[in-house]
Amino acid sequence: MKVVALVSGGKDSCYAMMKCIQYGHEIVALANLMPGDDSVDELDSYMYQTVGHQIVVSYAECMGLPLFRRRIQGSTRHQNLSYRVTVGDEVEDMFIMLKEVKRKIPSITAVSSGAIASDYQRLRVESVCSRLGLVSFAYLWKEDQSLLLQEMISEGIVAITVKVAAMGLDPAKHLGKEIAYLTSYLHKLKDLYGINVCGEGGEYETLTLDCPLFTKARIVLDDFHIVLHSSDSIAPVGVLHPLNFHVESKATTISVSDSNGISILSADKLASVFEVQGDCLGRCDAKCQSLDDASALMEVPGHKLNLSKTKRKDTFTIGCSLQVSSSNPTGLQDDLKIVLKKVEVQLTGNGLGWENVLYVHLYIGSMSEFGLANETYVKFITQEKCHFGVPSRSTIELPLLQVGLGNVYVEALVANDQTKRVLHVQSISCWAPSCIGPYSQATLHKEILHMAGQIGLDPPTMTLCAGGPTGELEQALVNSEAVAKCFGASISTSAILLVIYCSKRIPSSERIRIQEKLDMFLKQRRSLQLGKESNSTVLDPVFLYVLAPDLPKRAFVEVKPLLYAAESAETVAETTGQEIGLTVKPNYWGIKEADWHNSCFQKCIIRGKVCSVVLSITSELAMKICRESYGADQNAWSYEKFTKECCMDIISRFCIYLLDKILLDNAFYWEDATIIRFYFPTSLGFSLETLSVIFNTSFKEFAEMSQMLQMGEEPIFNLVPVLGAGKSATSMDDMITCELFAQKC
Repeated sequence: MKVVALVSGGKDSCYAMMKCIQYGHEIVALANLMPGDDSVDELDSYMYQTVGHQIVVSYAECMGLPLFRRRIQGSTRHQNLSYRVTVGDEVEDMFIMLKEVKRKIPSITAVSSGAIASDYQRLRVESVCSRLGLVSFAYLWKEDQSLLLQEMISEGIVAITVKVAAMGLDPAKHLGKEIAYLTSYLHKLKDLYGINVCGEGGEYETLTLDCPLFTKARIVLDDFHIVLHSSDSIAPVGVLHPLNFHVESKATTISVSDSNGISILSADKLASVFEVQGDCLGRCDAKCQSLDDASALMEVPGHKLNLSKTKRKDTFTIGCSLQVSSSNPTGLQDDLKIVLKKVEVQLTGNGLGWENVLYVHLYIGSMSEFGLANETYVKFITQEKCHFGVPSRSTIELPLLQVGLGNVYVEALVANDQTKRVLHVQSISCWAPSCIGPYSQATLHKEILHMAGQIGLDPPTMTLCAGGPTGELEQALVNSEAVAKCFGASISTSAILLVIYCSKRIPSSERIRIQEKLDMFLKQRRSLQLGKESNSTVLDPVFLYVLAPDLPKRAFVEVKPLLYAAESAETVAETTGQEIGLTVKPNYWGIKEADWHNSCFQKCIIRGKVCSVVLSITSELAMKICRESYGADQNAWSYEKFTKECCMDIISRFCIYLLDKILLDNAFYWEDATIIRFYFPTSLGFSLETLSVIFNTSFKEFAEMSQMLQMGEEPIFNLVPVLGAGKSATSMDDMITCELFAQKC
């Protein structure tokens, strides 16, 4: 891509440019924001480094590139972490400048910045890029600062300190010193006081005088004086004000001084420096889907909307799909508009909106239409509607048409509060894959971390890694671990549930290697994690493998982790052992408790907080369940005597019975369930409508018998058609697989 680089003069923005080139991009222009008054060194800005701005003008000559500069007119007006377009805010100066750069150089498609750890700055750059249709590159994001500083020095960055503001840094001693000279001392201060060795906490700022990208010339600082902003005895603050400098050509030397003694470039060299004027605010906000248009689409002859909703009041799942008529098919975009509008109506009816959605499962009939799905999705779910962050998301292709559905099926996990914490990094970096689209990497709500589906993308290139299915799985797990780390969690010790979506393109012989790779990765990471934190609680997660027709970018594997991010270290977890619920177990449909029932499920219990269950009914178990339901004369039973509807009726009752038992055994109730999802293979030959009637009838029977469950008009479960599902990669052949998640308030 052709890139315009945001340059402050600091080491980070220069090294970020070097990383862009390393990953195959081309820097074609520079952009810099400076104070309105040349004599002012530093502004009271949360966004921009301006110390040394008098010298940044030389970068155009040093690199032989056009430099666009704008004098900052705005101030810090919108101080919340997530930025919203605000008239007069300093962020709008960046927007105006980059808009002009894009106008002058239309081939530019990306912006580079030196963000390392500041969400505040990163989110604002991403906001501007989103409005202008540009990609944000932040290749230093979340990198280890000690390693990063050493890399910069070894790669040829020559930078001096121009501001110090931290314990142990003395303006008189440390301003104007090269970072190579200060490195060991900065690490000493890190050990003593916990400073950020790259200065990300504002401990110091730098000015780059030379680097490998300065192919034409280097900068030599001839004279400066120190301006003391604070004489605090513990952490004095001072800045370096340049008095005289010259640009030394890497062939010849050019030096000019103005009347104030500040060296400037000769007039013919200034032709490549452009000052961007203007104070108007250009808005590029996304337009929301017209309610009238979407409402009109909701009434399609021969089509029926399927709706489901779990019963928990504060956190619940809404499922919506379209049952279509074969004589009047519709396209994906129309189907998605109808479904999203229906979900929106349900949210509004509960006094909620898209900002209350934590997670979206987007199931589509064909991955070839993934781009069209995103186009429609973003018209409903936008940053403007989701002030606390857009929901996380997983997208897979499912055989929807084979079970009588339209092209889209949506599940939305909803919370009736606004306490969620969202991680949404849109910048391309080396940290983890960016989410340039309208969804976030992870959403934390009430100690549960809902992570977006991760495929095996190489973060800096955003392309699938080599190595086939196992290579992609390992990279997806590494990506997931990077995201989990931002919340103080790990997929190796904090996972409650790991769902592994497998493409049907994976050869059967490769599936065992998928499971072996997952087991080995978790074991190795767990050992490392426990080595660092000996008191860490280790959860034994539940595993679910789902066979899907296709995944985004034709990936072989997609990983969807669900983690417990504890607020405190006191967590009691169990996956087996003594039951803590009711001692007297209810008996429904005459089903008798048996030891073999334990082979049907996996569970992960966090006592008093979380109950996660995956129930697997294989063909063998299904025959056993049906045989035992036949009564005393089991020898007379044969599969041929039962219709498949009759067998499924028996299996649905058994599933509900066993789920109820697990909930009660662990002091949970149906009203605690936020997710109840049944996967069924299309090879069974059931339409979703037929299967929904069977399971809904069984749930109503159970509700009447138990008096412990209130049933409404819509089902409390979602039915998900798949090619196969199971508890291992080699046995994705369950007749029915149930995923249940319950949580105490």
